[in-house]
Amino acid sequence: VQLQASGGGLVQAGGSLRLSCAASGRSFSGYTVAWFRQAPGKRREFVAALWRGGGTTLYTDSVKGRFDISRDNKKNTVYLQMNTLKPEDTAVYYCAGSHTLIYSSVGTEGAYNDWGQGTQVTVSS
Repeated sequence: VQLQASGGGLVQAGGSLRLSCAASGRSFSGYTVAWFRQAPGKRREFVAALWRGGGTTLYTDSVKGRFDISRDNKKNTVYLQMNTLKPEDTAVYYCAGSHTLIYSSVGTEGAYNDWGQGTQVTVSS
């Protein structure tokens, strides 16, 4: 599956952005999609995931209540709605996907075999 991330930009603290991850090349059915981010000088970290196209969503604690992951199966696209953004959310955001990972690995970077290019999100204070 090929993934294409978009939607990043510069926003003031408290603002919102919506990232998109468009998938192509293979069935979207049963496909787990996640967002990771990497801030300068830091390791890539898990942000959110949508498990196998179903209703199960997972978030890292720092974004719970502010970020929302969703998908549009007709468009083969997963979205990350980011609200009440903080300067510490500044990072390059990546979408990742897999048809085969197990639930316990959903937050593990190495469990994903498909990756999109990153999109920069910058939150100014």
